[in-house]
Amino acid sequence: MTNSMSGTFRSLRSFNFCLWTAGALVSNVGTWMQRIAQDWLVLTQLTRHDASALGVVTSLQFAPQLLLLPWTGSAADRLNQRRLLMFTQAAMGLFALFLGVLTVEGVVRLWHVYLLALLSGSAAALDAPVRQTFVAEMVGDADLPNAVALNSTSFTAAQMIGPAVAGLLIAKVGTGWAILLNGLSFGAVLVSMAFFRLSELRISVRAHGSTSGFREGLRYVWKQRHLRATLVMLLLIGTFSFNFPLFTSTMAVSVFHCDARRFGLLTSIMAVGTISGALFAARQERPRFASLRVSAALLGVGCTLAGLAPGYWWFAAALVIVGAAAMTFTNCTNSLMQLSIEPSMRGRVMALRVGIALGGMALGAPILGWIANHCGPRWSLGGAAVADFLAALVAVFVLVRHQKILAQSP
Repeated sequence: MTNSMSGTFRSLRSFNFCLWTAGALVSNVGTWMQRIAQDWLVLTQLTRHDASALGVVTSLQFAPQLLLLPWTGSAADRLNQRRLLMFTQAAMGLFALFLGVLTVEGVVRLWHVYLLALLSGSAAALDAPVRQTFVAEMVGDADLPNAVALNSTSFTAAQMIGPAVAGLLIAKVGTGWAILLNGLSFGAVLVSMAFFRLSELRISVRAHGSTSGFREGLRYVWKQRHLRATLVMLLLIGTFSFNFPLFTSTMAVSVFHCDARRFGLLTSIMAVGTISGALFAARQERPRFASLRVSAALLGVGCTLAGLAPGYWWFAAALVIVGAAAMTFTNCTNSLMQLSIEPSMRGRVMALRVGIALGGMALGAPILGWIANHCGPRWSLGGAAVADFLAALVAVFVLVRHQKILAQSP
């Protein structure tokens, strides 16, 4: 156990991070339950397998990541992060409870899902950069890459549990109960933060108030070539390849004609690869820019195989590759960017990272939904694969053109 604590699980020595991880695991299970339930609700109960409607939901849910960028990063750099997180987590819990009640009562309409996706996405846009930078306050810079990877492991472990449970709940008691349980699960995070040892938090340097905070963050990123290249790669992959719920749901419903249980199982199977990628990242001492090239190319291979899969289980196997590559890429960009920047700039730079990755999903989801409707879900996966390979080429170009980047990155 001692070797494990000094290696893969070393950041769990922090009382606050250990408590946070336990609460986040419960909440993440609920989040994955709602993702499956909401997709199933839109595709099978509120529409007739309309991928475009699902794309609109995804777009509304992630568009605030881009639209609110001028404020979210500055809030993360300037406000008390623990209090801000408690506010955003409570807000997202209330929105989930409201949608769950509407669904259980049988009065939910598509516009309800649209509106609550937008509201929840707005709270999540404020939550995401704070949640990512708050990890450094819990564990410090030395254990930051490990803590980022273990955070992802927690999210992925929940991905193995939540969708399968959601599939069972949908089949047995209905979609609304899976969404209601997600609303209640946010209480676990709120309780964990209420019991933090505040004296053990490593409060980062706070930025001074300024109306040009967002522009300052943009200038800061633009001056560093590896940060610029990372954001370009995130834009490509986020826009066309990170829409996994759309890919899995349209393939499951339209191509393989799955029931709710087999639909939920696909996401759980993908988590097998994702958790492998997260644990691999947890063992790495320092992130490397070159890892982005490999993971982006592997993601392209996985999406290609998924798009060509002749049957359900072949598709599930390809999702394992997709999950491992996506998690490796995501964790590497997170750790690489946080360790490359000044502590006072972390909130704004991480808001840019999240905004481009998830905001890209908002831009790409309607396009991919249209492709899935008119050309078939396999073609939308093909488009994702092309974007992944282009992102890998960006990394190759940077590494070949600017060899000094290897020395500049951590």
